[in-house]
Amino acid sequence: MAEPLKKTPAEARYTLEEQIGFKLRLANQKHLEIFNRQMPDITPTQFAVLAKLRDEICISQNHLGRLVGMDAATTKGVVDRLRKKGLVQSAPSKTDMRRLEISLTDAGVSLTAEAVVTAQQISAETVNNLTPREVDRLLALLEKL
Repeated sequence: MAEPLKKTPAEARYTLEEQIGFKLRLANQKHLEIFNRQMPDITPTQFAVLAKLRDEICISQNHLGRLVGMDAATTKGVVDRLRKKGLVQSAPSKTDMRRLEISLTDAGVSLTAEAVVTAQQISAETVNNLTPREVDRLLALLEKL
């Protein structure tokens, strides 16, 4: 019979449920469940692209990806799916033919206006057990990470 592995004191004290990654994953799961229930027609990454395009009006696909924290391949896939839904359009850049400029269609502008209101409700429901001061502190701490 094999001898049990000996644990160092640090390993012995490790409790999964007390780890930041575990807690962040659970919080993210809660947020995604709320998001999917309230906004079932688009994904959180699709919403991020739409919301950023609402702010930026027209932007290169590459820059858009950087602003929403996605790599180039993911950004292309999200933009392609939103284009198929008729929510975004792309055109070659007037200044650099290697670039694609992405913007919202009229349908995208309309859907995004509604989605932003819903997203505010999703955020509020996600943090409904926190006081306003706790929400501010949580956001500040997450920003530091």
